[in-house]
Amino acid sequence: MAKKAKAEAVEVAPQEVAVKAAPKKPTKPSWEVKDRQYYLKGDKSPLTYVLTSKSSSRKPLLWFDEEKGYNRELRYASNQRSCFKDEQDDSVILSHIVFENGSLFVPKQDQPLQKMLSLYHPKKGYVYEEVDNVAVAEEELFSIETEMEALNTAVNIDVDQAEAILRVELGSKVDNMSSSELKRDLYLFAKKDPVLFLDLVNDENVMLRNLAIKASEFGIIVLSQDQRSFSWGKTNRKLMTVPFDENPYSAFAAYLKTDEGVEVFKSIEKKLK
Repeated sequence: MAKKAKAEAVEVAPQEVAVKAAPKKPTKPSWEVKDRQYYLKGDKSPLTYVLTSKSSSRKPLLWFDEEKGYNRELRYASNQRSCFKDEQDDSVILSHIVFENGSLFVPKQDQPLQKMLSLYHPKKGYVYEEVDNVAVAEEELFSIETEMEALNTAVNIDVDQAEAILRVELGSKVDNMSSSELKRDLYLFAKKDPVLFLDLVNDENVMLRNLAIKASEFGIIVLSQDQRSFSWGKTNRKLMTVPFDENPYSAFAAYLKTDEGVEVFKSIEKKLK
């Protein structure tokens, strides 16, 4: 009997065992020592407003501590290092938390009150908020940049477009304004309401609405008394029906962009020249 051939040994490279990394514990946001400002929500600015500063049977003032697993009583005492009652000694000097004219300034030296208002007080977000200086700066920057963009855009707008934009704001008054008056009021409008101004500049229907209004003022087209249809002024031939609950001139502007409306647009332009 032939001897069985010995199986050749196959070398296998050592396999690396994947080690699962331990999940990172969420880090608490760092607390910055600085002066802080608070304000009452909802545009409230009473002469004085007293915020609850200690717990009572009728109005408990508590904060749930997830690490300890129970509610902790809050209490503001001006001579203590903590706003938690269980961390205060017996010689407390209780103090009121008073908003004057809708705001409250707390200096960085009063850390217990700052932490009570910023981190633990249950009325935060409902009755009052902390001033976020970064958010305020971003909002002011956006406002300034938008105003600059609107004014720079206004410089390059011609008189016809200025009239169309201002008609939205001033109505038929634009018909009696000189080109200088139009440009002046355009700049004032861009400065006063830059967001609306830029929206109107980018609204392709503004010029068409202005054309429709001018055509109506000159009797080229006629809007029916019930504001439900437009017709030619001379022939009284009906041009279009205004869809329900739409502004007539906005509807007519949309109509002028249709295949049928393009010819009407060309005819109105000729008659207005």
